[in-house]
Amino acid sequence: MSRVRVLVGTRKGAFILTSDAGREHWEVAGPHFGGWEIHHVKGSPADPDRLYAAQWTDWFGQVIQRSNDGGRTWDTVGNEFAYDGATGTHLWYDGTPHPWEFKRVWHLEPLPTDPDTLYAGVEDAALFRSTDGGESWQELAGLRAHDSGPKWQPGAGGMCLHTVLPDPSNPERMFVAISAAGVFRTDDAGQSWRPMNRGLKSEGISLPDPEAEVGHCVHRLAMHRSRPDVLFMQKHWDVMRSDDAGASWHEISGNLPSDFGFPIDVHAHEPDTIYVVPIKSDAEHYPPDGKLRVYRSRTGGNEWEALTEGLPQRDCYVNVLRDAMAVDTLDPCGVYFGTTGGQVYCSADAGDTWTPIVRDLPTVQSVEVQTLP
Repeated sequence: MSRVRVLVGTRKGAFILTSDAGREHWEVAGPHFGGWEIHHVKGSPADPDRLYAAQWTDWFGQVIQRSNDGGRTWDTVGNEFAYDGATGTHLWYDGTPHPWEFKRVWHLEPLPTDPDTLYAGVEDAALFRSTDGGESWQELAGLRAHDSGPKWQPGAGGMCLHTVLPDPSNPERMFVAISAAGVFRTDDAGQSWRPMNRGLKSEGISLPDPEAEVGHCVHRLAMHRSRPDVLFMQKHWDVMRSDDAGASWHEISGNLPSDFGFPIDVHAHEPDTIYVVPIKSDAEHYPPDGKLRVYRSRTGGNEWEALTEGLPQRDCYVNVLRDAMAVDTLDPCGVYFGTTGGQVYCSADAGDTWTPIVRDLPTVQSVEVQTLP
């Protein structure tokens, strides 16, 4: 019988939650790296027992951890992230030039076909690749060297490259998202990049031109592996869709109570079924009316239904961060998300009903799911 492993990164360690295909009874292991901030934990699709974790503290800085046994034991691997060549400058919050400085890893993305190859999205925004299981890292410098690089500016959480989406049908193509620069695409395995932001509008976010080539605060991207040209986006405001691999975008916020939020994900078996968690505003990071609701569209956007059964519908003032939602590949599809209040919720029926797996973890920063044989 299949099993599910949920990988949870929190402000005070990593946790591993496991269940059978029924997804009713869970074992909780952790905290791994107790006291450390874990930005992201992710498993390799090519080898489910190969896990990677990005841990960080103010005192010790960035550390990458690797497990070869599904998280039972861990080894520290390479932590040298050096920008390639002259770093130059980007714009600071006040619009003045500021030197590029490495701060931390936000996102790890193992290549689907090779457990030793993975990408790291970092702050200040850049993309690194390792081909030896994280022992060493090389910057794909063509991204940061793009002509628009000196105009990039941090969002409220820093200037972070937080989303890495390889195209499953084309090994030369990849998408990344940067706050607050926007979406970029490579078609030559990372040597060169193009902004993919046409149709995005960012009024009120310090942009002189609301339709500028760069400067858009993209919060998260998602795709279904069967349709890699169709992308979904949760932006600082607006939920967006592209049907041409990012060349143009149109809004699909429709009847959502708020189009501000952080995560977005796609049903494992239904490419037009997508999930978001609306948040009240960029100043008030909690659900509208204190009601925690996941919204589902079965039409690829615009028409949304609130999914509330099992979720708190009063006095709930948590947030759901950009990497804190994931789906499994079982049938029916399981949907998972974690909150800043330390809850991790599971729906074993594609969102119709929800149950908490755990309630009292530290602030949840990332949730990833592995479907195991």
